[in-house]
Amino acid sequence: MSSAVAKPEPIEWFAQFGVDAMVTRRVLAEAARNGADDADVYFEHSTSTTVSLQDRKVNRAHLSVDLGVGIRVVVGDQVGYAYTEDLSIESMLEAARVASQIAKGGGGHAPVNTTRVKVRDFYPTNSPWSDMELKARIPMVRRWEERAFQHDKRIDKVQTSLSDVDKHVLVVTLDGHMAADYRPMTRAFVSVAAIDGKLRESGSYNVASRRGIDFYDDAVQDRLVDQACLRAIQALHAGMPPAGEMPVVMAAGSSGILLHEAIGHGMEADFNRKGISIYADKLNKSIAPKDVTIVDDATLPGARGSLNVDDEACETERTVLVDKGVLRTYLHDKISARHYGVKSTGSGRRESFRHPVLPRMRTTYMEPGPHAPEDIIKSVKYGLYCDTFQNGQVQIGAGDFAFYVRSGFLIEDGKLTRPVKDVNLIGNGPQVLESIEMVGNDLVIDEGGWTCGKDGQSVPVGQGMPTVKVAKLSVGGGAK
Repeated sequence: MSSAVAKPEPIEWFAQFGVDAMVTRRVLAEAARNGADDADVYFEHSTSTTVSLQDRKVNRAHLSVDLGVGIRVVVGDQVGYAYTEDLSIESMLEAARVASQIAKGGGGHAPVNTTRVKVRDFYPTNSPWSDMELKARIPMVRRWEERAFQHDKRIDKVQTSLSDVDKHVLVVTLDGHMAADYRPMTRAFVSVAAIDGKLRESGSYNVASRRGIDFYDDAVQDRLVDQACLRAIQALHAGMPPAGEMPVVMAAGSSGILLHEAIGHGMEADFNRKGISIYADKLNKSIAPKDVTIVDDATLPGARGSLNVDDEACETERTVLVDKGVLRTYLHDKISARHYGVKSTGSGRRESFRHPVLPRMRTTYMEPGPHAPEDIIKSVKYGLYCDTFQNGQVQIGAGDFAFYVRSGFLIEDGKLTRPVKDVNLIGNGPQVLESIEMVGNDLVIDEGGWTCGKDGQSVPVGQGMPTVKVAKLSVGGGAK
């Protein structure tokens, strides 16, 4: 096995594109010459590959390369942003002038000498995707297809795909910070259709990580396929739950989507700075029972939402948002950190060099509580157990949400009984927090390839939950 990939030194990787310290200083000087409280240049180079298979044929094999720089100027709360895919000095200086004009500052601010930010390594890899030939991916997706057909004779159709990205970024700021990062990413997906007589259902599963080829050991690949098949088979004979308010137990793992959407977005600092979030006046106040601690973490090894350094060259961290029921902080980028007079939480993120920075979640989860999962289920006379969430809609201001649950079970007399599918959960995020009655000791960080959308930008995230009992939620059948 080859030695671990060395993270590129600042500037070094982008030197092949003509970028050096003098170039970044010239661009920053141009960006700040009309005045700036802050400014940065963000270089990005990525190589993306996707291979997919359907009907026993490889129907897509795609390779793309992206390169460019985004230039941001900040004056107070005003942000000027421009980008270019042309890394010539002329093009970058023009983009810097455009960003400066948008921000409309007053008074000059020259860039200072840069110092390298020490970048930790939360996703080391011995096998970068750039070392793997495109054709070497095809046996992997074929293996998944064959295992699915062998899993159960009712499996009728299989789709598989493997995607990966090798991304290099470099951030240089007006105040002299410079950081580079190598960011691998991969996601594998299997979807199957199952038939039993006139019944037909589908099931899918995916895994994702900031790791290289070595992520896909036999256990990961087998779980990827087997879980997709099990979900399809279970759905064949699942029914709809009765509608109405009832206790709901959320299974460990993907239930974290409710935490992410209904609660996590409301803790991003820009929504609070602007008074949009329902949590804008809740700092240092109790918002949940004492068993509830909510964390947003960029430091989980290999996690899809982890970052060695954020997109503003700030150190990332494990941020405790809610500590034993009390809201302690928001997720900050540099703009909101200045507004609140605190340190950035390393949450400044952007989809690509074409997008400005926003405070965003990384991996959001609830820490384990004191209860055994089986005791949580036993405590419910009649209710719903939700184990597979797929999507949802949330109003950030009020915290109202509607979530789609792909599968689960009825709970009757403290036992899981009939399987159910295609369920809608309707409620309010802050009210859900307040009505949590039991928190399990079985935290699971979901391994799926979750993506978070905000203001037209998508970024990779992670999420997790222990088993949690909510006193009551509105339950109803919903369309897919």
